[in-house]
Amino acid sequence: MVKVGIIGVGRIGKVHCQSITRYVKNAKVKAIADPYINDDTIKWAQDLGIFEIYTDYNKILDDSDIDAVLICSSTDTHSQICLEAIKKGKHIFCEKPIDHDVAKILEVKSALRNSNVKFQVGFNRRFDSNFKAVRQAVKEGKIGQLNILKICSRDPGAPPIDYIKVSGGIFLDMTIHDFDMVRFISGDEVDEVFAYGGVLTDKKIGEAGDIDTAIISMKLKGGSLAVIDNSRRATYGYDQRAEAFGSLGQVAISNNMQSTAIISDADGVHQEKPLLFFLERYMQAYVEEITEFVDCIVNDKEVSVGVDCGLQPVLIGLAAKKSLSQNRPVKIAEIESEFGI
Repeated sequence: MVKVGIIGVGRIGKVHCQSITRYVKNAKVKAIADPYINDDTIKWAQDLGIFEIYTDYNKILDDSDIDAVLICSSTDTHSQICLEAIKKGKHIFCEKPIDHDVAKILEVKSALRNSNVKFQVGFNRRFDSNFKAVRQAVKEGKIGQLNILKICSRDPGAPPIDYIKVSGGIFLDMTIHDFDMVRFISGDEVDEVFAYGGVLTDKKIGEAGDIDTAIISMKLKGGSLAVIDNSRRATYGYDQRAEAFGSLGQVAISNNMQSTAIISDADGVHQEKPLLFFLERYMQAYVEEITEFVDCIVNDKEVSVGVDCGLQPVLIGLAAKKSLSQNRPVKIAEIESEFGI
């Protein structure tokens, strides 16, 4: 039984607590830690059978009975806690991103080289059955040679402005998942990025120094092209679609809905809206990613979403930010050279 400590029990930390407690075999949440623990959180944890509840995450790192930690705290704490956990020999599941600062990600990567720590990054969409099906079709050559990959990712609404200010910007907060999907589905690396963006949904987002709408075009090293479109406002729900077009055909996925029922009447043809947001859309994917993490610990396997999978989308995001600000295509190699990669 893998004993787990969860650091940070905000929205995503709670999701992982619940999924491990209810669905993940061979794992048990032994302790949680969060500086903002309150009575409601304590009751919630105790209802799940978790009674070691701390405000100081070092209590988890210092517990020799704990085999692995899930780092679900604020982004600005991820890399530092990763480094501390590596020193303690804890296996690590780190929510994305590892850091907004590439130098800090490289520091984590360096520390992992001299350890036996399993390190997995929380890109949950890789474990969604729909996206996995697209990846499998591309990998098995069912659509021939990949020519164009299109990813649509639109949120039903923007996060609070206070979050926007510290998020690192749309490319490192929201689009980072889509950059990962480009790498995952194509099985290739991004060579060059050109980004367009604007403030089309909420002027307060612009006042906070960010954009809320973007289109990113990419050239992949293997020659394929990819396009991502993002919006912080989709009035009809959480819009998550993808299409891979190749020399022999195409594979596409649509949105998940509460049901696939379609009503046709005199007023038109009606269908339910997509599921509201990421918790509803990807709940099973959260279970699957932690199941794989635990399996890699129990059976000493290599994780499929390691530190390099955490590094590359950040490099792509920084290239997109530079492209937007300078109105030109930016090669990933240019960003890599800035950090001596």
